[in-house]
Amino acid sequence: MTIPPQATLQVVTTRWTKRSRGGDAATVRNATPVAFRLPAGSAPLVHAVEMHEEHGFRPVESIGGPTTAETVSLRVREGRLTVFVPVPAWHAIPPRPRRPPAVRLAPGEWVRWQLNFRFSSLAGMQDWSYWQDTVNVACGPVPHDVFLGTPTYLVDERGSLR
Repeated sequence: MTIPPQATLQVVTTRWTKRSRGGDAATVRNATPVAFRLPAGSAPLVHAVEMHEEHGFRPVESIGGPTTAETVSLRVREGRLTVFVPVPAWHAIPPRPRRPPAVRLAPGEWVRWQLNFRFSSLAGMQDWSYWQDTVNVACGPVPHDVFLGTPTYLVDERGSLR
């Protein structure tokens, strides 16, 4: 996917298992940030941050991975950046019967789009694992701390992960 020159994209992913569903481990997981300061660079920028239970939810940052860019649909129409976060069919839990529409950003605006998922192996041989994605997307030149503030738009599609 080609990132439009107006776009700054940050994808923050948190992954955990049943071990972090309650108690002290859940407190640590729930305290993980949903946004980070952007690294040096200018738009288009793709910034990924992953935090995994197995590493104590320590943030691991990277710039520009193709997997990160594929987690969001970005188009420029009539001077605005259109943002949509697709959900692959096999990410069925929790169910999302009605998806929100795409968000159209003017220069200087940004959206925070949050989704979560629950997985098990196809054969049911592994325990459940969980994952939350927070996709932060800005249009136009933005400061490095843009995603630490209040988003222009918030799309929260997180559901119950029982």
